[in-house]
Amino acid sequence: MLELHNLQVAYGPVMALHNLSLSVREGEIVTILGANGAGKSTTLMAISGLARPRSGSVHFEGRRLDSMKSHEVVRLGITQAPEGRRVFGPLTVEENLDLGAFTNLDRAASARRMAWVYELFPRLAERSGQMAGTLSGGEQQMLAIGRALMADPRLLLLDEPSLGLAPLLVKSIFKTIKSINEAGVTIILVEQNARAALKLADRAYVLEVGRLVLEGASADLLDNPKVKNTYLGEDG
Repeated sequence: MLELHNLQVAYGPVMALHNLSLSVREGEIVTILGANGAGKSTTLMAISGLARPRSGSVHFEGRRLDSMKSHEVVRLGITQAPEGRRVFGPLTVEENLDLGAFTNLDRAASARRMAWVYELFPRLAERSGQMAGTLSGGEQQMLAIGRALMADPRLLLLDEPSLGLAPLLVKSIFKTIKSINEAGVTIILVEQNARAALKLADRAYVLEVGRLVLEGASADLLDNPKVKNTYLGEDG
């Protein structure tokens, strides 16, 4: 479904990704792990058209993405819930969701998508007329994911969905991510909570300073001594 081949991304003289290659198959949840500055968010931005690669390629269902603008990528079926949520604070919950459907001119289809988002996140339905800036952090995360779903994506990019949330809310968010995947949406998950991400995902990639250092089935990486010691806080 998605292929990254020898991707290099730089910010000025600083190389953020070094010849990164990875793949995602339809229907999977794939997680990308790594410390701060490893290149995880840059990888998502390169896929979604927000970061222009210096070299290499990104292909989605046979179409090359790395020269496309971000709105063109959305129209192909890839959306992103960014790190930090970035909801539109002065707008209501419903207005934020409507903005997520900007590529869809079918109002009936958009209404069905919104109904599904409210089913996934009942708290958003309760607060549909509330200004997004007044929501709690967890509610804003729900809104960021819901907004990304409004464009009816086939591939959903989630950047640190559990960041700053209480453990009980993290559990709820991850349960909903599983439900979204079971509804037919392929997911790439960048997540600081490595244990929760590996338990949820089918496969994982581990980055260090922009380089791929480990990859494999999530169950295998949960038992990997390096992953245990570095990312799970266990003595390997």
